[in-house]
Amino acid sequence: MSIDAVRAEAPTARKLSTLDRWLPLWIGLAMVGGLLLAQGIPGISAVLASLEIGGISVPIALGLLVMMYPVLAKVRYDKVAAVTGDKRLLISSLALNWVAGPAVMFALAWAFLPDLPEYRTGLIIVGLARCIAMVVIWNDLACGDREAAAVLVAINSVFQVLAFSLLGWFYLTVLPGWLGLDSQGLDVSVGQIAVNVLVFLGIPLLAGFASRWIGEKRRGRTWYEGAFLPKVGPWALYGLLFTIVLLFALQGDAIAQNPLDVARIALPLLVYFAIMWFAGLLLGKLVGLGYARSATLAFTAAGNNFELAIAVAIGTFGATSGQALAGVVGPLIEVPVLVGLVYVSLWASRAWFGEAALAAPAEPERANS
Repeated sequence: MSIDAVRAEAPTARKLSTLDRWLPLWIGLAMVGGLLLAQGIPGISAVLASLEIGGISVPIALGLLVMMYPVLAKVRYDKVAAVTGDKRLLISSLALNWVAGPAVMFALAWAFLPDLPEYRTGLIIVGLARCIAMVVIWNDLACGDREAAAVLVAINSVFQVLAFSLLGWFYLTVLPGWLGLDSQGLDVSVGQIAVNVLVFLGIPLLAGFASRWIGEKRRGRTWYEGAFLPKVGPWALYGLLFTIVLLFALQGDAIAQNPLDVARIALPLLVYFAIMWFAGLLLGKLVGLGYARSATLAFTAAGNNFELAIAVAIGTFGATSGQALAGVVGPLIEVPVLVGLVYVSLWASRAWFGEAALAAPAEPERANS
């Protein structure tokens, strides 16, 4: 069943484009295409890996920026204040992202990989890097609250700068010592994290806000949402598919050479994404957030900032380390799993919440409304 078929159960939900409707197929083809590039063009992985500035991959950064801009251009920033006043949402998000998430990944990493310290450390780093980028795509496909997503990823970005290094020290050195387990240090600067946040959230957020402000001021909200957004909207999924091709092309050799290791890393990741997503959706329902904000809570809790995790792993342990491989496997598992959870989320909007999942407001408001 396609995403369009699931949404069709809601009479007020919009019909999707061909690109949206067959998204799982396009993602599957993008994965295969990346692997074929890696195997068919010798040295392409090394060439792509060399295209980086300050530890940030330029091609992947380009893909993520193209992916995020259209979604953040859709956000109605005049409604963001209403989200910041929702203490249930904000407290739930902080608890899931910065208390539960790292702890769950720590427990799963030790439970599934007790004999593989490098992979275990890589997974813990993934758990510390909370999502500030690709989550906006999953949230949008699942008809989550766009304004809430913008606020939550902004909060995550601030906490990422302030808390990542401290949590890394706690989960890799202090807590293992208390439990009598092997410890591992983590050396990462606040500046490196801040640059990552600025590139992957700051630039597209500023561009999205500027587009709406200028577009509405000059042509009005009806034109902006009815004419401009439909033109730039498809670029979000183009950017997503481009990024997936790059990820698989970059790591095609590692996947082909270490299939059993990839499988072992993938298992705790699968469990992690499922636990965090269901915890977010159920918590949202329990505290009365409604479907849209519950879905946003679920996807922001389940997603991770893979670019930061990979950059930290490579910068600290080296590009060929087990920690780096574990970081790379993260998004390779996250993408298909969270696409699947979009389907589950759309189904849950009616089955659990009794609501129709709406992809966009039925009537665009004017700029002066």
